[in-house]
Amino acid sequence: MAGRTISEKILARKSGQDAHAGDLVVCEVDCALGTDGSVPMALDYFKAMGGENVRDAARLVFALDHYVPPTSPQTIELHRVMRDFARRFSVTLHEAGEGIGHQLIVETGRALPGGLVVGADSHAVTYGALNCFATGIGSSDLAAVMLCGRIWLRVPDSIRVVLAGQLPNGVYAKDIALALAGMLGADGAAYQALEFAGPGVATLALEDRLVLSNLAVEMGAKTGIFPADVETVAYLQGRTGQAFEPVAADPDAHYSRTVEIALDALTPRIALPHLVDQVVALEDAAGTPVQMVYLGTCTGGRLRDFHQALAVLEAGGGVAPGVQLVVTPASREVRDAMAADGTLDALVGFGATVVEPGCGSCCGTCGVIPGDGVSVISTANRNFKGRMGNAKASIYLASPAACAAAATRGVVTDPREVSR
Repeated sequence: MAGRTISEKILARKSGQDAHAGDLVVCEVDCALGTDGSVPMALDYFKAMGGENVRDAARLVFALDHYVPPTSPQTIELHRVMRDFARRFSVTLHEAGEGIGHQLIVETGRALPGGLVVGADSHAVTYGALNCFATGIGSSDLAAVMLCGRIWLRVPDSIRVVLAGQLPNGVYAKDIALALAGMLGADGAAYQALEFAGPGVATLALEDRLVLSNLAVEMGAKTGIFPADVETVAYLQGRTGQAFEPVAADPDAHYSRTVEIALDALTPRIALPHLVDQVVALEDAAGTPVQMVYLGTCTGGRLRDFHQALAVLEAGGGVAPGVQLVVTPASREVRDAMAADGTLDALVGFGATVVEPGCGSCCGTCGVIPGDGVSVISTANRNFKGRMGNAKASIYLASPAACAAAATRGVVTDPREVSR
């Protein structure tokens, strides 16, 4: 019998079944996240299912992140309902301003190697960077997890993504993710796991791996999962006291296909409006006017991202006239670190509008909304029409450095040109 992939091994462990791709399994969930974009509906399902208590409050996390600050009496009420439920059942609740739920799950050590973590938001796949099976679920599934602590899943086939070499200067994790999206397409990994492997993995910081796992869902993937190594353990040190057991794929594991990416041959990439997989070499879009630059989100709102952007802004002499720079740290921890090392003051000095930690403008429910006809270049993960709250705006996706390069020139620009 063939060996198992990382996903097959984790779901076999969590279900107690001899699980292989294609099997249906019922698994114990280690942690489940709900946000203010999904919990209110989940609570309706919870009530309809006859819920009177939660199975294990210690495994549940709520985050107020999509409507920060609340934009209407309706969103204020949604937050009140969530607070009341969390208080009643002793569920951990991250308040408005603490940050994006996905970032908080990672920062607080709730996503551990070998675990199963779900979130009622598609970008829960982010946690796969920490060698856990992480996937997004619906509000009704979240209600079921609240009630019984379990979830049913179909064990996915896996695509092996082999990373070789090392990224050259001026090329970043976002460029890898966009290159992969261009190769696979928006549904090229539908209900499959992207399992990252190869010697190039060791050259990526944990924060870089989070970017790749996060973008996995934009290719239709059920999860995007990395092996555990010294980077994984180092990141978790001080974030958890809980024991964990990393999972590695067997040498003879079966994959639906293998994709190879030579990191040292990559160049900057950009996704054109209005599709994430409409990816071209950034040089092919060079010179396109940009009026708004957005730095933030669960893809590009970490300290490493802001450092990369700031280095380019400083090299390029600041923000060009007519460009609006918006900054939204992914969490309070990130913002505090930015404040401590001077990054925040430097960005403000360049005229940035700094928004409270959270989802910000990404999904258009709060934060700074682009105007009609505005072209935005963003570190986010989606550029669908209307994604940032205005269907008359156009969104380009690129690395933090490429976004900063566009800010310095007012047009799409290769960050390597600015940093020479």
